[in-house]
Amino acid sequence: MKYTQLGRTGLKVGRLVLGTMNFGPQTDEADSHAIMDAALDAGINLFDTANVYGWGENKGRTEEIIGTWFAQGGGRRDKVVLATKVYGNMGADGEAWPNHDKLSALNIRRAVDASLKRLRTDHIDLYQFHHIDRSTPFDEIWQAVDVLVQQGKILYAGSSNFPGYKIAQANETAARRGGTIGLVSEQCLYNLAERRAEMEVIPAAQEYGLGVIPWSPLHGGLLGGVLRKGVQGGRRASGRAVDALADPAARARIQAYEDLLDKHGIEPGETALAWLLTRPGVTGPIVGPRTAGQLESALRAVELELSEELLASLDEIFPGPGPSPEAFAW
Repeated sequence: MKYTQLGRTGLKVGRLVLGTMNFGPQTDEADSHAIMDAALDAGINLFDTANVYGWGENKGRTEEIIGTWFAQGGGRRDKVVLATKVYGNMGADGEAWPNHDKLSALNIRRAVDASLKRLRTDHIDLYQFHHIDRSTPFDEIWQAVDVLVQQGKILYAGSSNFPGYKIAQANETAARRGGTIGLVSEQCLYNLAERRAEMEVIPAAQEYGLGVIPWSPLHGGLLGGVLRKGVQGGRRASGRAVDALADPAARARIQAYEDLLDKHGIEPGETALAWLLTRPGVTGPIVGPRTAGQLESALRAVELELSEELLASLDEIFPGPGPSPEAFAW
């Protein structure tokens, strides 16, 4: 595994991040534990989760699975940079009692303690805001974070799904308060097929020293060889990939993408991950394997070198928006 610093921090993390969203809903506890062991053996040290993972009446289940894995000992907790998220409604019935969701100081305090209990640990390394909260000022959010840092319950704060202006607002507020490090990472939707983050989010993250952690690097399977797998009788497209393939122009781009990679003799999914590793500001994409085999495929991307010719060809198929503000101004 190759390592890099998480944004402007001294924290060293692997170029791939283990996403755990499938643990519980799609992958049982034993297989989830095996995947985490394999990830750690491969050198992946940043594990990402969220308090709502498990979904529905099983919200929190994913954190519980990670907690039982930590409880096995063997240095597991000490080797992992643990990241989880707060924002969502944790009510099993789907209705939140007032102050049981979003980013009020009260809910942040309550959510941290609940996550620590499920995760069976005494601290969270990277505590991330899963979404912006339009009702809570950043002064209140940072006051809550400062208390948790002083208590030793969290070490760093990050964001997820923030627009560029909110990243700026959050860190300018932190700077005014003094003594608050502010956001150190942003987790955003970013991949070859979805490059809008290049307009504002990634420039803001770079300006303020945040590490960028892309989620859905294969765009819901769209960039993982979905057309080839369909022909070969493999796993069918689902979710976001189905919607995209219904558009003839999008389908043509995916066909061109798969044809290009066939010509070069490399796998689509590995290429999509390797492409992200070439992008400025990217710490490492989140891979969410359902099986150990999917993890092995993702690991090969770290060693995959993409030629300038291939990168240029990928840009032709999936052009980015261009530099900001020139992309939307003169």
